[in-house]
Amino acid sequence: MTINPKQLDEQGKRAFAQKNFSEAADYFRQAAEAYAQSASALDAAESKNNLSVALLQMDRAQEALDAALGTDQTFAAAGDVKRQAMAFGNQAAALEGLKRGDEALQLYERSADLFGSINEGDLRAMVIKSAAALKLKSGKVTDAAFKMMGSVEAKKNPSLFDRIVKFFMKFFG
Repeated sequence: MTINPKQLDEQGKRAFAQKNFSEAADYFRQAAEAYAQSASALDAAESKNNLSVALLQMDRAQEALDAALGTDQTFAAAGDVKRQAMAFGNQAAALEGLKRGDEALQLYERSADLFGSINEGDLRAMVIKSAAALKLKSGKVTDAAFKMMGSVEAKKNPSLFDRIVKFFMKFFG
């Protein structure tokens, strides 16, 4: 019986949506292996990134990092900037989970730069907010405020909350 990696990937997405992260991780791991055997490097890298996210949901940061490492290079080689940026973001989140904040910040910034280069303002804003939260946790309040301002500026359609934050940042900044 041939294992269909696409079906495994879809089962992983369904399990993830139902918050069954352990089952999702198993499916994504199997999908990544099956894609790799069928010489589909991009699909394998995508499944590894999905695996990384599922593992992070279970507080298994080292495994999440291991799963995501190298996927950015696969996407870069294919010219897929959006998925390369997502891969950096996944790696950064895993590094943050491992309490390796400086390394996480570097990758969050690389991710944000790539999202910015392809006009993905909302994704860029999400990554910048993650970097700002990390800076805030580390006591770098001023840096965090500037990062937050950058995340608001990056959004194409800022919410009411974002516009209020922007106003106060300009008024008090």
